[in-house]
Amino acid sequence: MRGPRYDRILATTALALILSARIGVAMAQEAGDSSVGPATAVTAPVAPAPATAAPTAPRIEANASTVPANLPRAPEPAAENPVKSKQTAVPSEAPAAPNEVTQPKDTAAPLDAPAKPALATEQTVAPDPMAALDPADRGVAEKIRDLFAAKADKIFASKKERSAAETFYQNRGFAPLWLDKGVETARSRSAIARLKNAGSDGLDLNDYKTPDFAGLGPDALAEADLKLSQTVLTYARHVQAGRFPYSRVSHNMELAQTPPEPAEVLAKMRDSADAGKALDEFSPPHEPYKRLKAALAQLRGKTGASKTLADGPLLKLNAKAPMEDPRVPMLREKLGIAGDASDLKYDGKLAEAVKKFQRANEIPATGNLDSRTVTELNGPPRDRQIDLVIANMERWRWYPRDLGKAYSLVNLPDFTLRVMHEGTQVWTTRIVIGKPDMPTPLLSETMKYITINPTWNVPPSIVHNEYLPALQQDPTVLARMGLRVTYNRDGSVHISQPPGEANALGRIRFNFPNRFLVYQHDTPDKHMFAHDVRAYSHGCMRVQDPAKYAEVLFNIARPAENWTADKVKRMFGTGEQDIQLPVPIWVHLTYQTAFVDEDGKLQTRRDVYNIDSRTIAAIKSERGVVEPMQERKREEVASSGQRRAVPPPPARIMSFFESFFGGGRPQARPVPPRGVAR
Repeated sequence: MRGPRYDRILATTALALILSARIGVAMAQEAGDSSVGPATAVTAPVAPAPATAAPTAPRIEANASTVPANLPRAPEPAAENPVKSKQTAVPSEAPAAPNEVTQPKDTAAPLDAPAKPALATEQTVAPDPMAALDPADRGVAEKIRDLFAAKADKIFASKKERSAAETFYQNRGFAPLWLDKGVETARSRSAIARLKNAGSDGLDLNDYKTPDFAGLGPDALAEADLKLSQTVLTYARHVQAGRFPYSRVSHNMELAQTPPEPAEVLAKMRDSADAGKALDEFSPPHEPYKRLKAALAQLRGKTGASKTLADGPLLKLNAKAPMEDPRVPMLREKLGIAGDASDLKYDGKLAEAVKKFQRANEIPATGNLDSRTVTELNGPPRDRQIDLVIANMERWRWYPRDLGKAYSLVNLPDFTLRVMHEGTQVWTTRIVIGKPDMPTPLLSETMKYITINPTWNVPPSIVHNEYLPALQQDPTVLARMGLRVTYNRDGSVHISQPPGEANALGRIRFNFPNRFLVYQHDTPDKHMFAHDVRAYSHGCMRVQDPAKYAEVLFNIARPAENWTADKVKRMFGTGEQDIQLPVPIWVHLTYQTAFVDEDGKLQTRRDVYNIDSRTIAAIKSERGVVEPMQERKREEVASSGQRRAVPPPPARIMSFFESFFGGGRPQARPVPPRGVAR
């Protein structure tokens, strides 16, 4: 019998044989018959090819749904853990493994393909990080772990401190830092004792709450442990870098103000034999700070009335019949004048000393001892002195911990400059600083070169506020002053002064590039150095003896060249010269209205720029997390928008400061006059 029906019968028979073979193998394997291997190829009888083309029979999928009703079905395989069974039945259509290429459904898998054994999986159990802890500490550790997950952000002052603390505790299996077997340790007692003595550094005890571990359960112990860590981090940050960013006081500053890394603080507490002494190491190491700390203890230790000059009748000089007064011996003591305690005469020497004191304190210099002079001589009340000392201690925390092997230290309210080398003062001089409405900034930068015979490029502020109005009144006034006026294409005016004896910068300029565009320089106005209050400049510092200053700096930075002040002066002329300092020297502009002199006496100075009052106010009201300088600079740039940029010359990239003041310029390129006097 030939034809389509015959072909369908043959196809159905072949399919039945194939399915029967597979079902039999599967049943045998499930029964545990090891003699039956994987399904092998079964050869079905092949029907002879039809003589004439016949319609193609439809493809029949080899799955249970296509098995004829009269053929037995394979039993459903029982659910079985593949890990326990080494032999796995091969289903008629196994699901594809992940990441495995599957064949299309209309493509039959080869019958001789060996069955893939199931992969055994091994479950790895992570070690318990708290297994080695004492049972008492384990309960606290579990609570500490839970606190970090739930409320640590409410405990720590910043995300940085919280993250550092979590990493620190996690690395120790969340074991408490201040407890051992649930009991407070000597480390904790030492740290708490130091925190309770924070007032010796001029800090406020209310900022450093310490816990009492006695009688607490695991929950409370865990929170107390974290809170003590937070208090330690806060204290270390405050005592090293200050209680608030210095920008709360003034933006006329550029200082390091570097807080300690929280991870380093916690590690130091963990590794130190004495946590209290370890906390002491975060205090500023500067000698002026240590002296102020001692002065603060002395002021707080005083009882009763301090030694003051009593008010009384007006004392004035009378050469023929000197006035006598019982206050005269104490007056001499306060003014630092030697004399016999039995001598009560108000003589010419004493009157001249009073006049000098009056000039220094902006009191009418009459030479008479009046009530106002007596008040100034007695200085501020003890509470006010304490506030001044604390304010100055706070400002010392804003400066680098390492001031440098060699540095120039300027005290603006004292109008002095000192050169320090390897911890010793090697030279000092008087300076003139900025006027109260144009204050000299506080900063720390490095002096990189010194310019001999500088050119003065008049700053735009002086051009518009002072010189252009004068030029309108007298067209010849600037020429008579030796100034050159250039009119630019954009209509702006450039005024400069070539090197020379009458140059506003004098003969020497000391360059330490900074964003305020200030520096130190010579001046032709030498008479200003005779004044006790010397706040006259536009922000720069004028040095009384610049040739000697250059000699001292050159001998530090270029010791093999035997520099002298005379050698520097022989270079004076009309040609501008930049002399590099191979070893940059730090310049620290400070504001010390309270300091202890070499004789151990507390000195106070007038608050020229009103910085003391703002610092004291911030101490009593402000608290904030101090960020490292680089992070602050990025924030300032982001918040300030675009800033004026100075295009660099093609031959060399020059800084904004150098474009004004010079230094290291390419010799092959003509450079316009440089230097801006402030």
